[in-house]
Amino acid sequence: MKSAACVVFALALAACSPAAPPLGGVSPALQLRSAPVEVRAVELTQSAEAVVEAVRQSTVAAQIAGRIVELRFDVGDVVQKGDVIVRIDERAAAQAAAASTAQVAEAQAALANARSQYERSKQLLSQKFVSPAALDKSEADFRQAQARLTAMLAGAGQAATERSFATIVAPYGGVVSARHVELGEMATPGRPLMTGFDPTTLRAVATVGQAHVAAIQAIGRARVEVPSIGKWIDAKSVTIIPAADPRTHTTRIRIELPDDVRGIYPGVFARAHFVIGKEPRLLVPREAVVRRSEVTAVYVLDPAGLPQLRQVRLGAAGDEKVVEVLAGLKPGERVALEPVRAGLRSPAS
Repeated sequence: MKSAACVVFALALAACSPAAPPLGGVSPALQLRSAPVEVRAVELTQSAEAVVEAVRQSTVAAQIAGRIVELRFDVGDVVQKGDVIVRIDERAAAQAAAASTAQVAEAQAALANARSQYERSKQLLSQKFVSPAALDKSEADFRQAQARLTAMLAGAGQAATERSFATIVAPYGGVVSARHVELGEMATPGRPLMTGFDPTTLRAVATVGQAHVAAIQAIGRARVEVPSIGKWIDAKSVTIIPAADPRTHTTRIRIELPDDVRGIYPGVFARAHFVIGKEPRLLVPREAVVRRSEVTAVYVLDPAGLPQLRQVRLGAAGDEKVVEVLAGLKPGERVALEPVRAGLRSPAS
């Protein structure tokens, strides 16, 4: 009776305990995400350091002298085309414009009088009351009055134009990157006021050795890596500048970026990866790579699904998702895509 009770208790305990993992495998709840190591044709690239710059970047300067009375934008503000960004005191320019308007009115009155004198002289000459010389004199006065009015009109237009220079507007939509003046300061012709750029027209400029230019030009495709934001960007176009530096024997290449790129701005460091060919390479997902001090490794899953840390040597080929493996792995092996979880489950941990 006693042994039978023990057997019944053992069976009940086994029924209450969690199910054991299947033989030769791992419980589905503990399985790690994994991916195979495989050989694929990848694009070979020639890398070069690059700097992002704006295609459209302008520094707006003053064209007249005057005190700055309004600053509507500051660094980082978004400006639309035609927005007023700076106002300069226009009272002096307004007075000059008013004086020019008065001079135009005076010249118009003088022209009307000269025209009347000229018409009257022609009538008197036909009646033999004046000499031809007097007619010539009245005609000359009329032509002189016409020329004076033309000059006054030009002066008035110039004064109105100079008055319009007191209001500085954005030549195109963009972002303010620098403000060079403060409210109340004196503006003088040529003094910089604000600098801005159009964030929808960016490009990366790289410098490469002349030996690689022919291969880059033959394919004409590139990707730009921006380490600061962890992003890879496909280039719209690649333009090789037809000039070389005789001291460094290098050539500058412009890589046009798409209009919808966000998060970067002029001066940001980048790496240009120019496509120069295609070859098969052994690849592993980047998210599987773990770095411990100076060791680069991955967790390889054995047939039972248990991870084993293995050191690898990586190459330069690949992209933001995969990277080339030069040594340490074989095609068909599976690597864990969750290095942290794999490290906790590794027998060596």
